[in-house]
Amino acid sequence: MEENREKFSSGLAVFFATLSSCVGLGNIWMFPYVVGENGGATFILIYLACVLIIGLPTLISEFALGRQTRKNIYGAVSSITDKKMFRVIGIFGVTASFCMLFFYTVVTGWVYSYVFKALTGAFKGADAQQVATMFNQTSLGPISPILWQLLALVVGGVILTMGVKSGIEKLTKTLMPVLIVLLALCAIRSVSLPNAMGGIDFLFKPDFSKVTFSVFLSALGLAFFKLSVGTGSMVTYSSYFTDDNNLIATGAKVAVADTCVSLIAGIAIFPAVFSFGQTPASGPGLLFNTVPLIFSKMPGGTILAVVFFLLTAMAATMAMISIMEVLIATFSEQFKIGRVKAIIINIIIIIVFGSLASLSANPDAPLANVTIFGLTFFDFFNAIISNVLLPINGFLVTILMGHVISNKVYTSQLTNDGTLKNEKLVNFITFLVRYITPALILIVFVKSFI
Repeated sequence: MEENREKFSSGLAVFFATLSSCVGLGNIWMFPYVVGENGGATFILIYLACVLIIGLPTLISEFALGRQTRKNIYGAVSSITDKKMFRVIGIFGVTASFCMLFFYTVVTGWVYSYVFKALTGAFKGADAQQVATMFNQTSLGPISPILWQLLALVVGGVILTMGVKSGIEKLTKTLMPVLIVLLALCAIRSVSLPNAMGGIDFLFKPDFSKVTFSVFLSALGLAFFKLSVGTGSMVTYSSYFTDDNNLIATGAKVAVADTCVSLIAGIAIFPAVFSFGQTPASGPGLLFNTVPLIFSKMPGGTILAVVFFLLTAMAATMAMISIMEVLIATFSEQFKIGRVKAIIINIIIIIVFGSLASLSANPDAPLANVTIFGLTFFDFFNAIISNVLLPINGFLVTILMGHVISNKVYTSQLTNDGTLKNEKLVNFITFLVRYITPALILIVFVKSFI
């Protein structure tokens, strides 16, 4: 099976596919509102440190695991070590992918519905109350949010039926450049607004008085979420990498590009937020409440709203299929079932449990009063991903690659069997993976519960 396994066709295909897994709602939805809630520029500096010291070494380790084994997340761990305790990485990876899709597809469905609203000019001339009512109706249900969620899943499923080269690679190579260009155009328009510098200062002028432990925890969770580590996405995608791909260079380029896209998204949103007197700490509703209100007041806002929500939908879809591919690869390879059948089975599972998240996302929704540990289904799936499954899996992957497998195997992957002359860099990455990265993950994880 490994010999006949599909691979990406080139280094450029690898870069765009991997970047597409990172650039999703995390950049356009989660990054802006988390930055807004945690002090702007100060949070960004802490986030960058988390990416460099924790996120990037974990990402490179997942690359090495995936390409070394050429298997899905569960099969990869099982084949690289006979220590059964580490198989929990595969179990947690699949569980994390499911939980993420349960709530991620809800938000993706909202984005799809907002593309339709933008196309019909629903935001034109709308005031704050009307925009709030739109989002309330979109997320309240009970039928429409589930239908939009199902539409997003069907779109993702159709793409995945085409396979790695004809589906994932072709889509990401086409849409990623378009997404970046459109986002840049929105950013240029945003900074040209009156009083836009308030948003620029918010993003790039640090205020260290706002630094708390919760800021560190949020930065770590966002770094894992945005680099797609811990779910198995990067292990799965790297199992399709070409043999000559430079894993360290790819990881660095993806981390830098993902951060740049996040900052461009911030530049597209926060100057406009300040220009129209909105608050940057608007929480998860920033994308659906504040942004449409801004477009309603902006000259040419109807066209920009269409562009903005189309690119958001593209980003969400590309990230969604990367998470779905974890499940499809695992089901088809571990259970020996056809790819199309695996896609259908997983869509059914996701929509059944995802509907619980959909029907609890709004405070007035039918399941909003049903809680797990005091959290709604929507918030529970989100919290268990960011605060539990991703950090634990990231920790276990670094322990596996840094201490359990032979150093020869790890070094061989990072040097491409010695063809890359990067020994000093490999030694530095190995030091981080063995000692620094897992220690920091563990400290933050334990401290969060204390």
